[in-house]
Amino acid sequence: MSDAPKKPFNLNMHTARLLMREPFFAALSRRIDKIASDAIPTAGVRVNPDSAQFELMYNPEFFEALSDEHKQGILMHEFYHLIFEHVTGRKPADGLKRIDNIAMDLAINCHISSLLPSESDPGPSINGEPMQACIPGEGPFKDLPPHKSYEWYLEALKKMRDEQEDGNGKSGKGEPGSGDPFGGMDSLDDHEGFGEVDGTAQEIASERMKEAIKKAAEEAEKSRNWGSVTSSMRQEIMERIATKIDWRKVLRYFVKTSQRSDKRSPPRRINKRYPRVHPGKRVRRHAKIAISIDQSGSVDDGMLAAFFSELNKLAEIAEFTVIPFDTAVAEDKVYTWKKGQTRNTERVLTGGTCFNAPTKYVNERNFDGHIVLTDLMAPKPVPSACQRMWMTTTQHASRPYFSTNERIIAIDA
Repeated sequence: MSDAPKKPFNLNMHTARLLMREPFFAALSRRIDKIASDAIPTAGVRVNPDSAQFELMYNPEFFEALSDEHKQGILMHEFYHLIFEHVTGRKPADGLKRIDNIAMDLAINCHISSLLPSESDPGPSINGEPMQACIPGEGPFKDLPPHKSYEWYLEALKKMRDEQEDGNGKSGKGEPGSGDPFGGMDSLDDHEGFGEVDGTAQEIASERMKEAIKKAAEEAEKSRNWGSVTSSMRQEIMERIATKIDWRKVLRYFVKTSQRSDKRSPPRRINKRYPRVHPGKRVRRHAKIAISIDQSGSVDDGMLAAFFSELNKLAEIAEFTVIPFDTAVAEDKVYTWKKGQTRNTERVLTGGTCFNAPTKYVNERNFDGHIVLTDLMAPKPVPSACQRMWMTTTQHASRPYFSTNERIIAIDA
């Protein structure tokens, strides 16, 4: 009989099984990093400030003690925090953190109440108390209706607190004067860092999450199977991803996600709560971006003017190399576009189009990102060594010549 120590619970090995009947959440889960840590008591989602990536932190011992049903419920609970943009939303006002936490959980838990620890089916003990989720219509929240917004629950909880403080209310367990209208309950998971992400990381993380949700929704739509997601929630998700894309924001997002960290930067203040998870360091970022311009005549002057006008605003955080091409790259016409520089953007070639030419040129050099301005009317190129994005007109964006998983964005000149 082996005396080898038992391996810690690895959530990554169980998510596919736990979400087998939830195609939407399974697709979203594949796009979220899951990191085990005993620095967190239960579980929680947050943005890594250095990579601007969303991460699901979980305590292996806690997760292993849950039933499969509760594991699934807590996974979906965390993903709903991302869908509702709770992590990158505003920071709660002073004195409202607990109420804010409970309001977020109430808005989520009414959608998955049958999968969560409850009074009749509690989870493992946390600090000596059986784990229970805050659910509308149950326990301290028995008078609150389900399927309301976070903002609605926030106001309702404030009212419950104020009534208790005035001596007119009851505690969460129905006993007058106990002092806590919420019956000692708090959020199901860890909300540390919600609303505290800085501007750049917040912007990048939010765009990444919108893209992840969009991809997951597309997979669910294609399979015609959203699992337990209700029709009203499905509609809300689709509305969130159906908003018109601002190509300027997408361009800015692409440049920022291409940035590399400058390791010579001085330290950033250490994360005191989770020092082992995200060691403190300050990072400066820069990017080398290739801009390949199709010279076939399909990229008109208005599109070029609009693009380079926006590029000027980004030259502070990146270096841009302009690469004219048709069936080959005009290497003698390649130039670097930096902050404060002005340069004509006229076409210098007039031939056909071959995307392999600029792709191979970029792949052979140390670029962080590749943007191609074109009408997309040429065969699919070889793979890119760095992230690549296609920018074209509205007409061509809707009907590209080849299929690709890379982003295609229409420029409204």
